[in-house]
Amino acid sequence: MKFRIVPLLLLLTLTLSGCAADSMLAVGAGVLQATTLDENSVRQTSALAAQEMDSKNQVAPANSPYSQRLDNLTRNLTNYDGMNLNFKAYLAKDINAFAMADGTVRVYSGLMDVMPDDQVLAVIAHEVGHVKLKHSYNQMRAQILTDSAFQGLVSAGGVIGNVSSSLLGKLGQTAISAHFSQQDELEADAYAVKALKRWGKDPYAMRRSIETLEGIQSAKGGFLSSHPSNKARLDNIDQEIKRL
Repeated sequence: MKFRIVPLLLLLTLTLSGCAADSMLAVGAGVLQATTLDENSVRQTSALAAQEMDSKNQVAPANSPYSQRLDNLTRNLTNYDGMNLNFKAYLAKDINAFAMADGTVRVYSGLMDVMPDDQVLAVIAHEVGHVKLKHSYNQMRAQILTDSAFQGLVSAGGVIGNVSSSLLGKLGQTAISAHFSQQDELEADAYAVKALKRWGKDPYAMRRSIETLEGIQSAKGGFLSSHPSNKARLDNIDQEIKRL
C-alpha cells in the first residue's frame, strides 16, 4: 500500500489547483504519520489520559477500605508478566473496571460491593489480560488514528505532541466504555484463568464473576460492553480450565 500512496499524491498535486491540492497533501501526510504511530508515544499518552481520568473521578484515599482491599488483592502485581501496572479504586456506584495501554487498571467501588475478593481479582486479571495482549493499546491507537483532532498532533516520526485535557478525557472515556472485539474478550478471559492459576487462586472465580454480573441490570460498559454471550464466555472459560 505504501508504494501506491506516493504516486497518488503526486498525481493529485499535478491535477488539483491551489488550496485543494495543498489540502489533499496535508491529509495524505497526516495518514502517513498516523500509520507509523510510535508505540511508546501511545503508551505515554495513555498514562496522561489516566491522570486526566483520575482528576475527574473520586479516587479512593489510601485509608479507604476500598483502597486497602485493592492493595491487598494486587500487592504482588505492580510488576507482573513484563508489565508495570498501577491500580486505583474509584468511589462510584458503577459496576465496572477498565484498563489502559500504559498498565493503568481502575476498579469501581460499585463492582467491589457486589463481588467477593476472588471475583474482584478475576476481573482485575481480565483487565490485565487486555493490557498484556495489547487490546488496550490497539484500541487507543485506533482512536488516535480515526480522530481528526489528533492528526495535527502526530509528528512525521509518529510521536504524539501536546494533547489537550479534553482530548485526554476523550481517550479516557474510550477505555471506560471499552468496545473490544468478542475475540479480544475471550482471550482476556483465558488470560485471567491462567493468571489466577499462577497466583494460586481458584480459576473458577472468573466464571463466578460473570455469573454474579449476569443478573445485575446496571452492570454495563467496560467489563460487560459488547462481550460475547455469557454462555460463550462460560464455555470458553471451562475449556481453558480443562487445559490447565
